[in-house]
Amino acid sequence: MTVDLSRIPPQPKSGLVNVLIEIPAGCRNKYEFDKELGVFALDRVLYSSVQYPFDYGFIPNTLADDGDPLDGMVIMDEPTFPGCLIAARPVGMLEMIDGGDRDEKLLCVPAEDPRYAQVKSLSDIAPHRLEEVAEFFRTYKNLQKKVTEILGWQDVYSVMPLVEQCIAAAQAKG
Repeated sequence: MTVDLSRIPPQPKSGLVNVLIEIPAGCRNKYEFDKELGVFALDRVLYSSVQYPFDYGFIPNTLADDGDPLDGMVIMDEPTFPGCLIAARPVGMLEMIDGGDRDEKLLCVPAEDPRYAQVKSLSDIAPHRLEEVAEFFRTYKNLQKKVTEILGWQDVYSVMPLVEQCIAAAQAKG
């Protein structure tokens, strides 16, 4: 199965983003989308005994400061699979530095799941859950001797300006 990213808009409608899942929640395998081949490939297995806390992927047709598409996590009750496209509502983002580059991670909920209809901002997420996510990204590369720095959580009002900036950067790159 080959995926054509050019056909996937970054936003299905205003206030939402499309997140193309690379890694299901609970997984230690780090899959990445190979743009040249148009498929999902195993990049590595995490060195640490940690696993992704939520479904994790990227917003197609965006370009973040690290040179990759903008990253996104989707809180789900059941993990999905690599290649699953989720229309999601951002509720905040984790700001971090990874390999010397800014690397924001959007935190989203599925737009079509009634269990998350009332989740609109970070204040609707348990603080301990947010700290678990930050701790995952703080430590997941330690055994590789790579350093990540957590700058902190930003609430929903900070997300859409970043999404728009990343869409514009992708369009400018052409």
